[in-house]
Amino acid sequence: MKNLPNILTASRLVIALFMFVALAAAAGGVPWLSENLTGEQQMSLQRWAFWAFVVAAVTDFFDGWLARKLDAVSIWGAILDPIGDKILVCGALLGLMALGPNPLVILPSGLILFREFAVSALREVGAGKGIKLPVTVLAKWKTTLQLVAIGAEMILVSWAAFGLPTEPSVVAPATYITHGLLWLAAVVTLITGAQYWEAARKALV
Repeated sequence: MKNLPNILTASRLVIALFMFVALAAAAGGVPWLSENLTGEQQMSLQRWAFWAFVVAAVTDFFDGWLARKLDAVSIWGAILDPIGDKILVCGALLGLMALGPNPLVILPSGLILFREFAVSALREVGAGKGIKLPVTVLAKWKTTLQLVAIGAEMILVSWAAFGLPTEPSVVAPATYITHGLLWLAAVVTLITGAQYWEAARKALV
């Protein structure tokens, strides 16, 4: 039972990879596969990618909760968990941008990706100098906000695939709310990145 949290974390890596490939194939980015897909198959891949994202996001909550509940916190879990988070978020954002380039999505997505890679590099440099950058409460909320916003964007870009109403009175509010969530996630992401930068700067002085 104590291996269950690590199994969930590892499964998130696999599911995130499947999600990205499904989105890339639906966007026409997988040689020999995308060119033979029908419109219905592309929409099916978009739906599968969304549900894979949801399952992976759920494991993000349960692996940490189970690790604490079972007293099974491990070094491997501590290493794989943030990696799984970043692969899931980055893979979903790249897949979204491949499906439909949209300035309202590209800029916040780019900012989120920039922060994630920058903080990862900061942690690596800090670890080499014996400096630890513990996850803050705001950073945990940041991850939740990112997952909710990205899930909403995946539904929005695959609107037809889910057979949702196409009336402007429905689509317009959904679009504003969804993009607003992504921009909010980007802002919170940058704030947490600045917090980590400041903590590392003070530790290195």
